[in-house]
Amino acid sequence: MTISEIQDLIKFIAKSGVTEVEIEKQDFKITIKADPGKRRSMPEMQPVPMAIPMAQAPVVPAMPVAAPVAQAPAVAAVPAAPAEDNESRFVTIKSPMIGTFYRKPAPDKPHFVEVGSSIQKGNVLCVIEAMKLFNEIESELAGKVVKILVEDNSPVEYDQPLFLIDPA
Repeated sequence: MTISEIQDLIKFIAKSGVTEVEIEKQDFKITIKADPGKRRSMPEMQPVPMAIPMAQAPVVPAMPVAAPVAQAPAVAAVPAAPAEDNESRFVTIKSPMIGTFYRKPAPDKPHFVEVGSSIQKGNVLCVIEAMKLFNEIESELAGKVVKILVEDNSPVEYDQPLFLIDPA
């Protein structure tokens, strides 16, 4: 069953008034339960694409530079250029949905990835829980985890940056 089929099923449950649906196929079983009291107050869900890596534009804060000597600004500008190149090569993995971010599959299991971990395309980076469904977020590229931008067990929004990946 694809993510879009699951999302369509969730929409159907929200609109139909059904409180529980259970589907079992050869390789998986899914149970979706709706809280009838909360269903009416929730906004209609929209389908969301899965993690699509996008390059993040570097954020360079404007900083005043005091120049006691005429040559000092040229020296100060040289280190700033490599920092820009360094930041611009990172790819940001963003949240494909609203939910709760988890760095590990279970409380007693190790984290999927750490800062400095080498990853391959298809590796699971984290899990996002939405409506009691645990969605594995997979890497769309190979590289190295540079930064984890979200704390474990915290809420995330759609399109919120989760990881910085160095594809080199």
